[in-house]
Amino acid sequence: MSANPYVAALGPAEKSSSRLNLVQALNSLGTTVGPWVGGFLILSGASSEASTVKLPYFGIAVLLGLLALVIARFPFPVIAQIEDSSHHAGSAVDSVWRHRNLVFGAGGIFVYVGAEVAIGSFLVNYFMQPDIAGLTAQAASKYVSLYWGGAMVGRFIGAALLRKIPTGPAVGVAAIAAGLLVTTSIFSTGSVAMWSILAVGLFNSILFPSIFTLGIAGLGTLTGKASGIMIAAIVGGAIIPLAQGFLADHIGLHVAFFMPVLCYLYIVFYGFVGSKPRVASLGM
Repeated sequence: MSANPYVAALGPAEKSSSRLNLVQALNSLGTTVGPWVGGFLILSGASSEASTVKLPYFGIAVLLGLLALVIARFPFPVIAQIEDSSHHAGSAVDSVWRHRNLVFGAGGIFVYVGAEVAIGSFLVNYFMQPDIAGLTAQAASKYVSLYWGGAMVGRFIGAALLRKIPTGPAVGVAAIAAGLLVTTSIFSTGSVAMWSILAVGLFNSILFPSIFTLGIAGLGTLTGKASGIMIAAIVGGAIIPLAQGFLADHIGLHVAFFMPVLCYLYIVFYGFVGSKPRVASLGM
């Protein structure tokens, strides 16, 4: 996450979404493989206790720590801040809160991460329902990897497409597609409900990196502060799944998927309207 603004600033601004999608495609590799590993270690009959996975997870933590040490030894080039003379971004009188693409973008990150995590977190329980797929927990966990795998494939595709098409409308169209797929799943059962919800991952793919680059666009010397706000907004990944769980307990899991639909509606607004840079007057 902390490298996002660095990647966005490595080249031409109009290609920043393409670069960040390409980098984040590799993030999805772990979430694609993870459900298979977790399903085997945690849900298989061979694992009678959750404590059996402590050693593998400890090993992963050690490997990540070693990787961080290796990366820390390599110097990275310093990227000069880009001055936006039309907005005076980073000047003494400027503030990140005056840039509406950032303010609305933070909301976009909040609802996107919330929707993505909410869907992914409930897929196993969803596929176990008799009117959806009636799978066992271990079998359902393997299908979850398709949801995250779709995000990985979509980001590679998005990295290529976003070099040629504007990012804002692309975000809006992808959010429309994701919302329609979730709605289809809500109003259907069986294989249609199952595969439509899995296909959401493909359209989720470009949303996070693209919303991020749209949110920090034109911020100049305020890019660091803006990035911090955007990263903090991922707390939606903790709040929105909790809200969906509350709804699932009271109105049923199937209907509770309306929560992500509402999130995608906001992202549609952001892609087509809220992402357009505009600076509020100093009197506001």
